[in-house]
Amino acid sequence: MFSLYGACRMAFKHGVATAFLLFLAICGANSSAAAAPFQIVGLGDSLMAGYGLGPDQGFTDRLAAALKAQGHDVVIANAGVSGDTSSGGLSRLDWSVPDGTQLVILELGANDMLRGLAPDITEKNLDAMLAKLKERHIAVLLVGMRAAPNLGPDYQAAFDPIFPRLAEKYGVPLYPFFLDGVAGQPALQLEDGMHPNPKGVDQMVERILPTVEKAIAAQGRS
Repeated sequence: MFSLYGACRMAFKHGVATAFLLFLAICGANSSAAAAPFQIVGLGDSLMAGYGLGPDQGFTDRLAAALKAQGHDVVIANAGVSGDTSSGGLSRLDWSVPDGTQLVILELGANDMLRGLAPDITEKNLDAMLAKLKERHIAVLLVGMRAAPNLGPDYQAAFDPIFPRLAEKYGVPLYPFFLDGVAGQPALQLEDGMHPNPKGVDQMVERILPTVEKAIAAQGRS
């Protein structure tokens, strides 16, 4: 005869088995999440898009290769648009940065500067982008730009501080100058004297790599 004790014992065993299966499922889900590649979006202009370069020669491709060589499992989406301004970047932010993105490398403002747009407009647009990304809980690495000397000291004094000011406001890491080591170096530039050639891109990647690695590590990924 099936006793009350036997029923309780079976129920206990069933409960333990169910809990164990649930534990395995949770562990498996966490393991899968940890194993998924780290999702990065490079949001910018022609410097991000890879203007004038061949396949696999652009910044996002070379950065992804450099990160993988360091043991990072990453995927970098190239959301660079040649000629884009900070206004253009703001207008396309939502669809350029899909859900699931874990880090945005935000590089905009160079075309604003080249067109002589008022720096306060650039700052307002970048501020709005940073606010939106913060609301979505997406980490940002802000990439700075510097005004061309021919625009004069007053413009430089208004434009250059935009990036460190916003980085401090939102508590995001800043890479001060995207073209560091490339600007003013003809051997590292295309014939237009503005965009990097493949060697220039490699220089840019080498210099920014430690900052990107720190930004990834800050999100709990090694």
